[in-house]
This record gives sequence, C-alpha cells and structure tokens, in this order.
Amino acid sequence: MRNSSVILASLLRSRVGPHVGLLSAAAACSSAMSAMAAPPTPAQIEFFEKSVRPVLVDHCYKCHSDGAAKLKGGLKLDSLAAILAGGDTGPSIVAGDPNHSLLITAVRYNDKDLEMPPKGKLPVDAIKALEQWVAMGAPHPDALKPAAPASPGASGMQGAAPAAAPRANLDIGKGREFWSYKAPRKSAPPLVNNGAWVQAPIDQFVLSRVELAGLAPAPDADRRTLIRRLSFDLTGLPPTPEEIEAFERDRSDGAYEHLVDQLLASPRFGERWGRHWLDVARYAESSGKESNVLYPHAWRYRDYVIAAFNADKPYDRFLREQLAGDLLPAANDQKRAEQLIATGYLAVGTKGHNTQGKPQFTFDMVDEQIDALGQGILATTIACARCHDHKFDPIPQRDYYAMAGIFMSTDTQYGTYRTQGNDHPSTLIELPAGATVAAGATMPGPIRKAVEQQLKVAEGEAAQFAELQKKAREARKPGSTVKLTAAEQQMLQRARTADGRSEAAADLLARFDEKGKPTALNRLAMGAQDAEKPQNARLLSRGELQKPGDSVARGYLQVLAQPGDRTVATGSGRRELADWIASDRNPLTARVWVNRVWHHVFGKPIVPTPDNFGVMGMKPTHPELLDHLALSFVADGWSVKRLIRRIVLSRGYRLAAVHDARNHAVDPDNRLRWRMDRRRLDAEAIRDAMLAVSGTLDDRPPPGSPVARVREDRQGVIQLLTEMRTRRAPHRSIYLPIVRDQVPEFLAVFDFPDASLVTGQ
Repeated sequence: MRNSSVILASLLRSRVGPHVGLLSAAAACSSAMSAMAAPPTPAQIEFFEKSVRPVLVDHCYKCHSDGAAKLKGGLKLDSLAAILAGGDTGPSIVAGDPNHSLLITAVRYNDKDLEMPPKGKLPVDAIKALEQWVAMGAPHPDALKPAAPASPGASGMQGAAPAAAPRANLDIGKGREFWSYKAPRKSAPPLVNNGAWVQAPIDQFVLSRVELAGLAPAPDADRRTLIRRLSFDLTGLPPTPEEIEAFERDRSDGAYEHLVDQLLASPRFGERWGRHWLDVARYAESSGKESNVLYPHAWRYRDYVIAAFNADKPYDRFLREQLAGDLLPAANDQKRAEQLIATGYLAVGTKGHNTQGKPQFTFDMVDEQIDALGQGILATTIACARCHDHKFDPIPQRDYYAMAGIFMSTDTQYGTYRTQGNDHPSTLIELPAGATVAAGATMPGPIRKAVEQQLKVAEGEAAQFAELQKKAREARKPGSTVKLTAAEQQMLQRARTADGRSEAAADLLARFDEKGKPTALNRLAMGAQDAEKPQNARLLSRGELQKPGDSVARGYLQVLAQPGDRTVATGSGRRELADWIASDRNPLTARVWVNRVWHHVFGKPIVPTPDNFGVMGMKPTHPELLDHLALSFVADGWSVKRLIRRIVLSRGYRLAAVHDARNHAVDPDNRLRWRMDRRRLDAEAIRDAMLAVSGTLDDRPPPGSPVARVREDRQGVIQLLTEMRTRRAPHRSIYLPIVRDQVPEFLAVFDFPDASLVTGQ
C-alpha cells in the first residue's frame, strides 16, 4: 500500500505523462486501486454521493467527463478508473494522500501553473470535501462493481456512462421485494422454553433467539441500577439520592411501572427525547458552510419539538406538521402558530449563503431538504439520485426530481438580511395575532443601524439609477451626442441591484417598530410556505443546472408507492407528500422511528444503520420484532410515550450489564440481546448531570436564544462564542446555542454530533 502511494507520488511530483513515467496510466490506476484494499463503507459511499459528486458535477464535468464537448487535459473525473488514471499530467489523486494529489493541488490554487477551475477558486467547503474524500482513500461506488475491461480513450481508461442515463439493472418491481420496502408483517410472538421469564411480547422475540443459540439471559439488574438507567434514558438526568432510596424501599408490585409513568410525565422527558429528534433534524442556529450566518429565530422550532414530545403528539401528526403545517387546517390561532413553527424543520438546514446565483442556491437548499427528509424520516439516501439513478437502491433520477419539484414550489423562509457573505437573504413567517407565543428575537441596535444605512444607500442608488437610465436611453438614439462616462457606466451596472437590496432592507425594517423591536408582539418564525407559482423540476443531466432536461411531474418514490396514494394536483405538493410519508401504509416510516427509539433505549438499534434501510444498509438483527414494534406503534395511535413504555417494561430492558464468558464466546457483540450493554453517557447527559448533582441546574427553559442578541454575521459568531466561554449557562444542554462548526467546547469534547448532518447514531 505504501509502495504504490510512493510510486504514484513520484509521478505527480515529476508531472510526467502517462507514457513517459515509471508506470503507464493503466498500471498507475492498478497500483492506486491496490492502495484501496478495503471496500468502501456505506457511510463513505454516502459521503461521496452527497459531498463529492455534486462538486465534480457542478465544477468539473463540463471539461472532464465523457459528456464534455471538448475533453481537456485528457482527464475524466466521472468514473473511478478515469480518476485514478488521470490525464496528460499523470494520475489525478493518490488515495489517502491529499498533499500529493494533483486534483487537490489544482483546487487549492497552490501552484499558479495548475489552478482549477480556471475561472475561479472553489468554495472552501467544496475544497474540504475533496480533501476529506482523498484522505479517506477516495471511496467510490465504482469500487463495488466488477472491473470493466479497459479500452483506449483520451485518458487511457474506459469512462462511465453519462450520469443521466438510466441504470441498466434498475427494476422498480424487483426493488419492492427488498425487505424494507415490503409492508411490516404481523407475526405471533414465538414460543420459548422459559415462559416464566417473559414479561412482555417483546421478550418472546428476544428470548427465542437467545435460546436458539443455546444461551441464557443475564440476571436482572438491581433496583439502584434500574432507576438510574430509567432516569437517564427517559429524562437525561440522574435520579436524586432521595429518589433512589425511595425506589429501593418500595417493593410493591406496581413500583416499577409507577416510576416509568412518573418519568414519562416529567417535563424533562421532552428535553431528553426532543434532543434525539433534533439530532435527526440536523438542528442548529446557523447556516454552516463558509459564511456561517446566524439564525436568531431557530429556537422556536427547538421549543416546538420539546413541547411535542412532552404532549405525546402522535408521531404521524408530528411529521405532517413539520412537512406541511402551513397547509393543514387549524382549530385556532394557537394551533396555527404551532403548525407554522413546525415547518422550521425545512428551514434550519445548512445553506451556502454566498453561493453564486439564486438558482444554484435554491437547488442546493432543495437537495439538503430532500436529504434530511430521506435519511431522517425514511432512512433512505434519496439525494444519491441527484446526478444519476441511485447506484444501489431502486430510485431512478426522475424520482429525485419529482420530489425536488415539491420543494422548489416551496418558499423556505429563514430570516436573514443581506450582508457580506450573505447574498441570499430571506424574510420570516409572521405568526397569527391571536396566538400567545414566547418572546422572540429582537434586532440588536447595531444591526438596525447597519440595515438602515443599507436602505439609505440602496435608495440613493435607485434614484441615481433612474437618472442614468434616462440618459442611457438618450445615448442609444441614432445621432445622439449624449455619452455615458466610464464612471456612469460603472454606476449604472452597480445600481441595477439597488432595487433588490432596497426591497429586502425595507421589508426587514417594516417588521420592526420605531424602538427597534419586532412588530406583532415578536410573532416571527422560520418556516415554509407554498410559493406563489408551483413548478415542476427539470431533470438535470448529471445534476448540472446548465443541462436541464424534461419536466418531471411532482411526486414521490415509485418503490414506496401504494394504491390510493394522492397525486399532486395543485400547490407545492407538500400536503400530499406529508400524507404519503405519515401513512400507516408506508413501509418505512414506522419501522424507522421504532428502530430509533429502540436504539436510544437499548444503546444499539435493531437495524444497525438507522439512517439507511437501503441495500447498502445492514439488515435487522430481529426482523420480526422490528415489524411487531412498528405495527404496535401504529395501532397505539403513533404514541411515542406508549412505545417507550412498552419497551422499558420488557424483561430484556431490566437485565444487568454483566459479562458471561460462555455467552460472550458465542455472541461477543450482544446482537442477540442476552444482556444490557454498558453505555457511555452522551455529551448533554454528562453536562446536565454535573449541573444537577452540584445543585446549579436551572431547569426552567430560558427565553429564546443567545443567538438573537448578537449580529448574524461572522462578527456575531465570535461575540457569541466569547460570551459562551465567560457567561454562566446553568440551563440544560438542549438550550445551549448550537452554531455549526462552533459547538460549545464541553459538548464537542464528548462527541456532540455534526449539526450539518442527519445523525441517528
């Protein structure tokens, strides 16, 4: 592995051509392939499809692919073989070594003779994605395919078919036979030998597998362990010494059930389980990426999630409100406000606010929304079909664009103003006047002054623009002696954007009164509403905006289609999408959520890849149990609390986390669930426990978020981080401001998840 990398590195450093150096391009490719001995993991393939392929499509394929009008430098980047073979200057990458990879040197602009793309440097996030991809060994879906015979070409290797071409083996009907695309099947709990051990149907599914392996369950946990386990799992906080003592003394038959119900009814339950959902919903209070613009109104969505779990809002309703709350009927203004805030789910994702061009910005935002919904709710990597038919799952590229049309017909409102690094501002949703909502973010004085100045400048430019337009019209008349000076031509060009800036600034200021406080009693929120004109998406060849194809009718995934599904007729289609996802006929929705719940209760999910139930994911360890839980969950009205109660009342949950040499020899990973696993507390639970046992925890929810008190730009981020390091924050960790790429240090030390991604594990 080391030798092949060294040889390739020498080729790169000497910049020899494929026929001059120590190895031919084909041999170099072979050596590099040997350097990547381990097949790529599902997570690595997902990273390539989500973070790397779009960069190559958007910035490289025009000149370096089979579809290029004129191939440049003999280099193709649309297949693994072509990438490794490289072009006229040698192999484009050294797997595992970004610093000796020509591709990385080119995009870094470290060599003035080798700068790609030639018209301007890539965004920082794109460069980082390429560097990370090469560093991890350049995982690529082609590595999972049988090797194709080489044929001569510009790069000396065979290139891939155009990404827009249908996948040859994509069969929707056959795809429906995959386990996760079939409806959950009801099966009777299996018979077991030790019937006396069983306390719930769940136990029969677990014990039958344990007995089949010739093993026996571990003994029950002691009461002190049980109350500690329950308290952390259900509320994220340790029990007090008094609560432990009381539970140890109480030997009545219903003591354990009473403790479970007491913890489920605690307001701390929503804070604990709301955090689990926020990880899946990629919640944060900034845009991330290069500009990292702050979102001072994101906290409303956070509080909605906490309240929903405390109220045991049915999970199907919970999903419908987040996807289409603005389109659902509401009994009163209070409910209407709640549903509007719920759509913040679509608005809190990452965004490249300095992306060039509104179409690209919008398309990237839509892609992020599809990816969040796909992995988070359906455990399906839908976004992998942005540039081509899905490489593994039965999802044609047309299905991706059917869903893209739904979100392109949606007006996502995240509430930022135009400033340096933010070329794509947005308004906010105004909540109904009759709703009682918590006090929201206010515009800081310095920001108000800055926006006022921006408005003043924009209005001045607009006035000059009118005069210049008049003069320009005169100059265009035949025989006119009127001429525009160079300065006037420059001013005319600059002022063409003044109207847009003026309108954005004026709209923002219109939402604030003369004292700099929001009008309408702070009733502003991030969220989504239908756009004025719904539109179907055009299928983009290789995902490139410059290559639009046919219009694709708005809709859903064919592989999950059920008889009687509503088609999109008018509007964006989000209402129909929400109904399709939250239907008890959808084979994935209930399964995915019960798997997440099992994971947080037991520390290990039934499907080991909770964000991917597709071909590249792992199969369930207990498929019949998974279906039993999914069907029971739906039958119980999608009640999350009843689902958790059902699981924690099982005998399997009450087992001790002890070692057994014989059991361990047969099942070292405890996949059969013969004991409880020892689990490390997560970052929030560690911090909250420290505050609780020291007597300094303030369990009252704080008003709003500190993010609302600082500027929205980079300077505001710095100010916020400085405050967080010096200011005492006694509230629970779920209320700490989460700025992407700048997570509070204590949480980061204990592996707080990346808020830019769906994180189910």
